[in-house]
Amino acid sequence: MGKFDVDENLVRKLAVLLQETGLNEIEYENGTQRIRVNRGAGITLPAAPAATPPAPPPGPSAPATSSGTPDQPPPGAVTSPMVGTAYLAPEPGAPAFVKVGDRVSKGQTLLIIEAMKVMNPIAAPHAGTVVEIMVQDGRPVEYGEVLMIIQ
Repeated sequence: MGKFDVDENLVRKLAVLLQETGLNEIEYENGTQRIRVNRGAGITLPAAPAATPPAPPPGPSAPATSSGTPDQPPPGAVTSPMVGTAYLAPEPGAPAFVKVGDRVSKGQTLLIIEAMKVMNPIAAPHAGTVVEIMVQDGRPVEYGEVLMIIQ
């Protein structure tokens, strides 16, 4: 294997990109050379097993609470900032970050969304009690989808 010269300018550009996008990790590959930059604040998990999840129930999924509308999430809703796969625990078989009835503080990790092989922790936007979890572990989520409700 040949010598790998680190392009410091590229590493700096990737670090700036991490800061601007709020991501915790980014990977750049060119041929056989690969650079991964990690802010160190994120959680890096192994990829989930490649099992095919069961099909979601037919029809649109609407929040179970009556105070929200299709155009506007219910009060206390935590919505997805990206498209990806939601994981409720830090690794397979581990306890969930939070469950219904848990008190959470602002900034506490609620779940992880994997997007483009990067694990992105989703933090509580405010303190409160988890009253409903709207997503299932290992299921895809869309941008703006209600993940859970904290009141």
